[in-house]
Amino acid sequence: MSSVNLLTKLSIATAGAAVIALGTGNMASAATIYWTDWISGTNTNGFTGNGTITTPTSTIDVTYNNPQNIDFFQPNGGIDYWQNERSGRNEATSPYTSESVDNIPTGTDIIALRWAGEQTLTFSENVANLVFSYISLNGNGYSFTQDFEILSFGNSSDGNSCGYWGCGTSFKEVIDLGNGDFEYRLLGTDEPHGTIRFAGAFRTISWSSLSSELWNGFTVGIEGTAEEIFGSVPVDGSRGEDLASVPEPTSLMGILGLGAFGVTSFRKRKQQGTVK
Repeated sequence: MSSVNLLTKLSIATAGAAVIALGTGNMASAATIYWTDWISGTNTNGFTGNGTITTPTSTIDVTYNNPQNIDFFQPNGGIDYWQNERSGRNEATSPYTSESVDNIPTGTDIIALRWAGEQTLTFSENVANLVFSYISLNGNGYSFTQDFEILSFGNSSDGNSCGYWGCGTSFKEVIDLGNGDFEYRLLGTDEPHGTIRFAGAFRTISWSSLSSELWNGFTVGIEGTAEEIFGSVPVDGSRGEDLASVPEPTSLMGILGLGAFGVTSFRKRKQQGTVK
């Protein structure tokens, strides 16, 4: 796959500049991530999941909505899909940790997806530097409305352990939709398990599963509230979204030239806890 130019879209230039200036200093080393504690879910008109993120100064409500429904919801107990290739947890070699993320997703909480279509995360207050960890994104991909950077993925050749379902690589594809709009796709080869980050301040984020696949999963965490990390970040009340949700350009450079490797892919068919 050819290299893709990574383009940063600024919602408001002045607000974006402020976030970049503040964010650069905060993201120079690995950060402790505050992960979502998923608590409850309902299957009325699709699926809605509810959880909380607790930071040093705040408890944030997290709402996930998927009109297509999901495969399963695991708010506690069950299999630890966040471990290294079914061999326990090791933060030093985890597919989900990196120079930017210090800790593996907490507990066994996961939302497992099955159907193609759009879905949305909403936070009760502005959050900073959203971290999104994913499991087994093979035969599928995610298309985000916001730019992101790939922090890590499970691939034994680069020192990271493989994920629960095996090894794989991840890469980003940027699609120019015209009129200043872009689509940011997370794709991969074989069995991608890893972590991406959306740098900046957010109240909502949306993405689409590009195809139906049984199954792939995710959870999310944050570096902190926007106030904790950036100070005060303006919000556009008419849209209910933050004006400053800007990736850090320097951190994106490592993605340039990263494409699909010529690895023979394999498909999995699995249900919760077992491989069929």
